[in-house]
Amino acid sequence: MARILVVDDEQRMVVLLVSALKHRGHQVTGVGGGQEALAAVAAEPFDLVLTDLRMEPVDGLAVIEGVKATSPETAVVVLTAYGEVGTAVAALQKGAYQYLTKPINFDEVAHVVDQAIAEGDLQRQNRALKEVVSGVAGGAGRRRLIGDAKATRHLRELIAKVAPSEATVLIRGESGTGKELVAHAIHAASARARGPFVAVNCAAITESLLESELFGYRKGAFTGADSDREGLFEAARGGSLFLDEIGEAGLAVQAKLLRVLEERKLNRVGDPRERDVDVRVVAATNRPLEQAIGGGIFRQDLYYRLLVFPVDVPPLRDRSEDIELLARHFLADLGRLKVQLDKTLRERLRDYPWPGNVRELRNLIERAHILAGDGPVRPEHFLLEVGAGPAAVNVPGMAAEADLNLDNNARRLISAAIERAGGNKSRAARLLGITRRTLYSRLKLLGMEDFTANPDGNRGDRGAS
Repeated sequence: MARILVVDDEQRMVVLLVSALKHRGHQVTGVGGGQEALAAVAAEPFDLVLTDLRMEPVDGLAVIEGVKATSPETAVVVLTAYGEVGTAVAALQKGAYQYLTKPINFDEVAHVVDQAIAEGDLQRQNRALKEVVSGVAGGAGRRRLIGDAKATRHLRELIAKVAPSEATVLIRGESGTGKELVAHAIHAASARARGPFVAVNCAAITESLLESELFGYRKGAFTGADSDREGLFEAARGGSLFLDEIGEAGLAVQAKLLRVLEERKLNRVGDPRERDVDVRVVAATNRPLEQAIGGGIFRQDLYYRLLVFPVDVPPLRDRSEDIELLARHFLADLGRLKVQLDKTLRERLRDYPWPGNVRELRNLIERAHILAGDGPVRPEHFLLEVGAGPAAVNVPGMAAEADLNLDNNARRLISAAIERAGGNKSRAARLLGITRRTLYSRLKLLGMEDFTANPDGNRGDRGAS
């Protein structure tokens, strides 16, 4: 589906063209003159403008110039009377893609429109894919995939394959691996790159607020809804919507998400009117959704609708060859371009398990930068033991150096956190580095809803085994 603007001072022609192009599945806006066309192009992006040439006071040639000045990649097809071919040639010289003579043949219009949109998409995809595959997505401050490990190269290949499609993507990986970075890369290499990239963390918003944030609401739908408001699905029109921590969305929101993905339509909260959805959905999760399905807190049908194209982001321990490259990259971002990492430090970095993945490495580098002050960064500034945080939690029956990854040892780690917090689940959630809502979801998933911490420190878990 493309976004098309139809421009003609003959109202009947606008109505016919809008109707014909909408019938072919496009999102079409019609205006009655050149001035209105320039205002519309300035207000929102279009993939193609279909414009008449002879209009007053702003003619088709001025529309072409305005479109190309505002959005050079937007294709322009002009409509002209048979005797104005010379003017049509001038239109081509100003950047028009093609011209068609009146009276209009609607099959010919549809063919030229499809051809122009396809060529524009292909050009954008090729340009963006070159950036992603080469790993040079821009200058300082731009996000890009760093590394040359086998797992990193495979990740780039997956991005290059799925990005040009409109497929829904489910990004899976541990916390801190860079799932949002992968989502950005997919968006940048897609035909939607000119559109917005909108991200929302489903774990950070309560279920009732998440519904109104995603789908919008009608004035008066609930207390405080003083005016109509569009949601993130509408705000991301023409672009991509990134649903981070999708596993934390409540069942009611999941049901509405399923309908949007299947029917490409939504209803704002409190509004019976259906609205078309023009957005690509990229979701991410840091835990196995299959377990959530088994626990009855995630819909199986939504899972398979999201799992059109899974992308697994490797943990940093599986791409150890990239650690030095990433460390140098983060140091360079901090203005330290010529830091030398000695052999002992490089070995320490490679041998460390990185439970916090790339995010932990970035924090380590920033900490070293701060500790070094105005002087050079030295090996003693790299405090790896600080990043080992969770291992310091005293878990009965486990060695101090044992793996305390939440997914691997959830029951014991959650039990220890709640006991350490004296039964206060909000404090326990903070100790675990998750939200209170996420903690309750995991307690339910693990059959630990009845877990309480006894004053004497003994387990009060009646649900977990």
